[in-house]
Amino acid sequence: MNKAISNWLFFTAFMVFCMAVIGAITRLTESGLSMVEWRPFIGALPPLSESEWQRVFALYQETPEYINKNFGMELSEFKNIFFWEWFHRFWGRLIGLVYALPLIYFWIRKKIPSGYGWKLFLGLILGGSQAVMGWYMVESGFVDRPSVSHFRLAAHLGLACIIYAYLLWLAFDLRGSVKLCPSSFCLKRHGWITLGFVSITIIWGAYVAGLDAGLVYNNWPQMGPHWIPPELTGLGSIFLDPVAVQFTHRWIAIVTMVIVLSFAWRVKNYALAGMVIAQVVLGIATLLSMVAIPLAALHQAGAFILVGLIIHQLYKMHRKNT
Repeated sequence: MNKAISNWLFFTAFMVFCMAVIGAITRLTESGLSMVEWRPFIGALPPLSESEWQRVFALYQETPEYINKNFGMELSEFKNIFFWEWFHRFWGRLIGLVYALPLIYFWIRKKIPSGYGWKLFLGLILGGSQAVMGWYMVESGFVDRPSVSHFRLAAHLGLACIIYAYLLWLAFDLRGSVKLCPSSFCLKRHGWITLGFVSITIIWGAYVAGLDAGLVYNNWPQMGPHWIPPELTGLGSIFLDPVAVQFTHRWIAIVTMVIVLSFAWRVKNYALAGMVIAQVVLGIATLLSMVAIPLAALHQAGAFILVGLIIHQLYKMHRKNT
């Protein structure tokens, strides 16, 4: 039964991975503010009649995004952006069902191993929190600006990463067949530092997405003619100014690559080394392409694959002496 539970957790983690890619496409197609209403229990279906389409379109026409960016948009165009936000929310609901229903089944049948009940329930709480965080993010784009807060976007993406990593860790733990590897305290610390830097890089990537910072200075390694852009005016600018945010993301990514490569070399994890190089190349390609959607979506996927590889390695090290 442990194998069945771990397979369920692996599948749910894969769905979270897909959700991150769908979310990236939703953001890249500027679809995230097309659904004005949040109806978590009765909003699973898209509009099914012309009158309902007109109603939801009228709601969108009152938002800052429509007034400031999409004024004059036709209903047919609205339907295109509505699809991605609807699909994003639908997939989230589907994840909730895929997680909650088997959890109830395993609980009723008393199949949950001792000590894992509260851990699996925590996964359910995290999923519910992510839904609330998603709406909290979207709501920021309905007040006085035609875009969501990049801080809330980063929080939404960061929580998705936490859920993904948590599900993988539980799945590895329940599987019990993971090949363990020797590790010291120093090596474990190196691994957690590596995960920390990858996480910071992902957060700054969300800042880049939220501020459309990938659309400025689309050359590399310099930014225009500068190595250090003039927009980098101080510590505050690296959180708020699009150019400074992009600059920070670039060089945090390079530092992170060096740290990941050093860790991968120490643990002889060649998949991890190859993935971090591929991720940096994808990031540069995304920038040079002026954020082409396929490349940007792959870059998002690469970030989650990288997190998954690090979690797997950390789990092997953590379980060595337990």
